[in-house]
Amino acid sequence: MTDFLDLEFPEPSVPHMSNGVGSDDLALDLVESWFRSQTKMQERFGKVFRQSIDEVLDGQRTSRFDIYAASVTKTERTYLGTKVEIIFQDEFQLHRGRRMDYLVAGHEVDAKFSMIALFRQAIPREAMGHICLIMYASDKKECFSVGLVRVTPAILNPSDNQDSKKTISFAGRAHVRWLVREGRLPNNQLLHMPEHILQAIFDRRLSKQERVNTLFELVQGEMINRRTLVTVAQQQDGPKRARDARLALCDQGILILGYRDGHPEIARDLGLPVPKQSEWISIRVIPRPQTDRRPAAMIRGSYYVVARPDEEPCAIQARYGTGE
Repeated sequence: MTDFLDLEFPEPSVPHMSNGVGSDDLALDLVESWFRSQTKMQERFGKVFRQSIDEVLDGQRTSRFDIYAASVTKTERTYLGTKVEIIFQDEFQLHRGRRMDYLVAGHEVDAKFSMIALFRQAIPREAMGHICLIMYASDKKECFSVGLVRVTPAILNPSDNQDSKKTISFAGRAHVRWLVREGRLPNNQLLHMPEHILQAIFDRRLSKQERVNTLFELVQGEMINRRTLVTVAQQQDGPKRARDARLALCDQGILILGYRDGHPEIARDLGLPVPKQSEWISIRVIPRPQTDRRPAAMIRGSYYVVARPDEEPCAIQARYGTGE
């Protein structure tokens, strides 16, 4: 059943121009211009939300990867908004405001975050008349939005709670100046893996190393990032677990390629995505058959190709560089 709070409605339009053109709110113009002047603004917004969600989940200690799961308490979800505010301030090196959260281009700006739906940010009474930075991120939809709006009674719904916090009304949405609308949130790999693979990886009977081995055995041809690895391994030294998995899986002909020791060249020669630092990719290979035209990579003096599902596993040399 669809959650009513997560429904999106078409937004009403209102004639207004950003960046000071046709605007009568100079302070809002200046704040908007400041954000738009920031290098890689959209990428940094996404980084803030990804880091905030990951730090609340604390996968390295808890193996959690789903902020919506029952194992994440209501208190932790509430704290996520505070975490976003803290990391956002640090990322953009903002000073604290005298009354609101931030001081941007000399003007007070309040910050409000929601992971429920785009316009579910709770606006407090003390924000009335101030500029508000509204932020929304959905890990399930892999998207985020960030906008600016001047808080006035005209853009708010009537209060429906005891502390008089209000949400932006349907008509009020037209007054939001979008800095990013439906940007791409950095991927939460585990959250979007098939359930049967997750059950196999997080089988309680497996040791932490066996879980990492299972990850690389079942998720082949797809880049595994450090965030995923430390959550599965439940330790900060994910590269060590990857190196140990490399040894454990060589008898099945499974390569685990990192970013060093010739591994990028092997990946490239096999037609795979090329790992960067803190990335790994696994693939099962076999010695190249004669007259075979598949892309081939030289590994310790022999050519190998990516194995087809119907081809028998063949052990490979475990020592093809640490790769990290």
